[in-house]
Amino acid sequence: MRVSRSELWTGRAFLLALMAFTILPFISIFVTALHPSGTVPSGFEWPAHPQWGNFIEAFQVAEMPKLIMSSTFIVLAVVPVALIISTMAGFAIGLLRIPGSAVLLFLFVFGLTLPFPGIIIPIYFLERAIGIYNSRFAIVLPLIGLYMPFAVFWMRAHFVNMPAEISEAARVDGATTWDLFWRIHVQLARAPIASLGILMSVWTWNQFLIALVLVEDPTNRTMAGALGAFQGHYATDIPLLCAGTILILLPTLIIFVLFQRQFITALLQGAVKG
Repeated sequence: MRVSRSELWTGRAFLLALMAFTILPFISIFVTALHPSGTVPSGFEWPAHPQWGNFIEAFQVAEMPKLIMSSTFIVLAVVPVALIISTMAGFAIGLLRIPGSAVLLFLFVFGLTLPFPGIIIPIYFLERAIGIYNSRFAIVLPLIGLYMPFAVFWMRAHFVNMPAEISEAARVDGATTWDLFWRIHVQLARAPIASLGILMSVWTWNQFLIALVLVEDPTNRTMAGALGAFQGHYATDIPLLCAGTILILLPTLIIFVLFQRQFITALLQGAVKG
């Protein structure tokens, strides 16, 4: 289908407006962070004397090294476990078609409709009861469970589209179910597994609500979760608050720049197969 010139320019104008709508807040936060501490900047006014030291002070106050270590630990604890479980479940539901797979799939899809805020209070009391409240595992365990509906649905979408001839040929050669899973289909599923891993890593790194509610010590939270404590410390100092926000967002921006192709692949794959 041929696109007219007017439609082409309309699409470009819409994309430019959307890009400006996304980028302008970041520019505003960055410019505000360069103003003297204690001032109230207005708009996009560039300061006469940029205060680059605001970033150093925010780095020290927010204890960034501890936050980076805490976030890294949480990501490494959540993502591999979630990938293993979701890949096995997606393989069983999508390819093996185990008994009750339709019911399981329905339950996982139903889980996609559950909002985080709606279940955070029961998780809070449960963690109080079992004694993991205010620890990093208070974030790790709920995230693994909360990621399962989307992750299983994602991996099931891959396995259900695999040609049956591959499994049949492997069975003829004497492959067991484990061989079929580990030696054949996991190797063929590297792209969706990598895409899902990148998505869950970014979601875990940016997790705010669970970290804020279930962990009191800011140094045991994620980078985004520590923003709440930083905001409380500098609630009236707008430039330092903006400097801390930039530092907390910076790792995510770097990850996106480094893995932008994988992000696009993940989104396109989800759109095609989901």
